[in-house]
Amino acid sequence: MDTTSDRPVIADRHGSPHSRPIGYWTATVLVAGEMGVGGIWDIARISYVRDVVTHLGYPSYFLVLLGTWKVLGAVALIVPRRPLLKEWAYAGAFFTYSGAIASHLTTGYARGELAPLTVFTALTVLSWVLRPPSRRMRRSPEL
Repeated sequence: MDTTSDRPVIADRHGSPHSRPIGYWTATVLVAGEMGVGGIWDIARISYVRDVVTHLGYPSYFLVLLGTWKVLGAVALIVPRRPLLKEWAYAGAFFTYSGAIASHLTTGYARGELAPLTVFTALTVLSWVLRPPSRRMRRSPEL
C-alpha cells in the first residue's frame, strides 16, 4: 500500500519540493566555508593574503580584525536559531565581498579576483533570500 500519496507535497514554484533547501544550504555552506577558511588565513596573515591587502592599501593588522569577524560570521551562519545574529553575519559578508570588489576596482589590482568576489556576493544574497523561516527575523507588528 502506498501511503505517500495520502500526504500533500508542497512544491516550490519550480515544481521541486527540495530545491529551496538545497539551494539555501549549498549557498550557505559555500559562503560560510569561504568566510571560515578566509578568516583563518587572514588571522594567520599568510603571505598571499598579506600581499593582496598591502597592494590594496590596507594595513596588515586589518587582516586580524577582518579575519576574526569572518570566522565569527561563518559560525553564525551555520548555527541554528539566532536570526538577529544571522542578519548581522549576512550584512558583514555582503560588506566584505562588495568592499573587496570596490577595493579591487578602485586600485586596479588583481582584477582576476573580481569574478570569485562577485560569485560570493551573489551566493551571500542567495543564501539570505532562500533562508528558511526558522532562520529569519520575526516581523514586528505595525504600530
